[in-house]
Amino acid sequence: MSQSLHPFTPSTRSVRSPNLTSSPFKQCYSSPKLSLPINNRRFPVTSVKLSIRASYSSDLDPTSSQVLLASSNGKSFVGGVSSPATQTLPSPDSGSIEVDSVTETELKENGFRSTRRTKLVCTIGPATSGFDQLEALAVGGMNVARINMCHGTREWHRGVIERVRRLNEEKGYAVAIMMDTEGSEIHMGDLGGASSAKAEDGEIWTFSVRAFNSALPERTINVNYDGFAEDVKVGDELLVDGGMVRFEVVEKIGPDVKCRCTDPGLLLPRANLTFWRDGSLVRERNAMLPTISSKDWLDIDFGIAEGVDFIAISFVKSAEVIKHLKSYIAARAHDGDIAVIAKIESMDSLKNLEEIIQASDGAMVARGDLGAQIPLEQVPSAQQKIVQLCRQLNTPVIVASQLLESMIEYPTPTRAEVADVSEAVRQRADALMLSGESAMGQYPEKALAVLRSVSLRIERWWREEKRHEAMELPDIGTSFSNTISEEICNSAAKMANKLEVDALFVYTKTGHMASLLSRCRPDCPIFAFTATTSARRRLNLQWGLIPFRLSFSDDMESNLNKTFSLLKARNLIKSVYV
Repeated sequence: MSQSLHPFTPSTRSVRSPNLTSSPFKQCYSSPKLSLPINNRRFPVTSVKLSIRASYSSDLDPTSSQVLLASSNGKSFVGGVSSPATQTLPSPDSGSIEVDSVTETELKENGFRSTRRTKLVCTIGPATSGFDQLEALAVGGMNVARINMCHGTREWHRGVIERVRRLNEEKGYAVAIMMDTEGSEIHMGDLGGASSAKAEDGEIWTFSVRAFNSALPERTINVNYDGFAEDVKVGDELLVDGGMVRFEVVEKIGPDVKCRCTDPGLLLPRANLTFWRDGSLVRERNAMLPTISSKDWLDIDFGIAEGVDFIAISFVKSAEVIKHLKSYIAARAHDGDIAVIAKIESMDSLKNLEEIIQASDGAMVARGDLGAQIPLEQVPSAQQKIVQLCRQLNTPVIVASQLLESMIEYPTPTRAEVADVSEAVRQRADALMLSGESAMGQYPEKALAVLRSVSLRIERWWREEKRHEAMELPDIGTSFSNTISEEICNSAAKMANKLEVDALFVYTKTGHMASLLSRCRPDCPIFAFTATTSARRRLNLQWGLIPFRLSFSDDMESNLNKTFSLLKARNLIKSVYV
């Protein structure tokens, strides 16, 4: 049984430090005993701190990180340092450490090992755009706020960004902002300004590429793709928003396509459209559309100017698109700290999956649109493949779309939805995402609470059953220094599991070392200490990372002493004398 669930009995057994005296590693120093708060009780920590410094030459990448294992059960600390950096970082107040109040309270009340590892993303819409609503989501566990450029104006999204930034500044949160582009696939128009429209069984609707100078005629929908009427044929099946509403094409009249509703449902502005013929997706000209439309480029410029943390690109077809966008951002962003997320939601994405993931800073399994392009029964296996490949390639992955779809209208989810969320947590995805549930649903806070409680329960079950990872993680380091960092993190995670320690501490300037630890999915949480607010926010997307901000140096002993002093001042750990 995991020690996070029951009070600790302090151990008096001595722990022999690993022999790391041979080159390129060396043992450096030891430290006094500490204790960590577990279930409102404090127990001594018998610690042996080791510094592991990798030998390096002048041509190695000078990225610096430090790693430490922390335990409250009488077992050991083990730490490591990769090649020291030479760059100068902007430093926050040298006498402070930043962590949001919700995480701090959770650590004090429940203990380090009982913290949630799976991160939560909430789409912000009319139901959650106010400051109080955003704060309620942050209190409920929101790690990333997503703004969807398919809906709303840039001014509206700018207001949301400003309120999230204000929330972080005033309340100490590290909520990151993800901007999601619309993409250039076939979309419906804005429904003449209406928030939604209901299509009933048997009704005839007109899908048209015409531009209307006046109000749209009744049961008429604009389509953004000029070749739409030419590509479809009578008898084709038209799917709205991945199949939430279905139509059959019954007649073509010039630029207008008459369709009969066969599966009724709610039509939403800017919903994605796909059409099928003889059981197969019709791609043709649709497949030739550019991944990033002219509107998307304007939205990307907006995101760069506003300093968002992530930009998610819809309907990615190749790695070249991602590389081009990253070069564009690097040339225009002030600090180049915007990460690019590839949305996997088309057959082209699946065909070039590994190359796309390798080029990206993160990936999203957009199951709604993906389910409109591949047979429904293939979606679960595609999800598992994407999650596993992202894990192997050290790329954060988000599972999205229809996780708790029923909670848009109802206060409790279906049991099948809970099972679906549980499976994503068991697959060890970095994050789960709410879409309409939080953007326009009637119960956004309850939906978030469901994700949080299910994640916590499945993660606790995993620890209780001691289901350590069986997945073989391939070597991904491409340089000597990166290989050393990777080996240090792999070893640290294995030791953390074996010794049942309560936390891994990592000091990281770029976030790379923290991501390598997250990739290993250790049983304990990872305290990621970084010197910049932007890095702290980006780390908030990755599995198991609890990001702190503080200033630190390349001297590990100084970093540790400072960290312990600041954590003790926050009442998170306590020195004891024996």
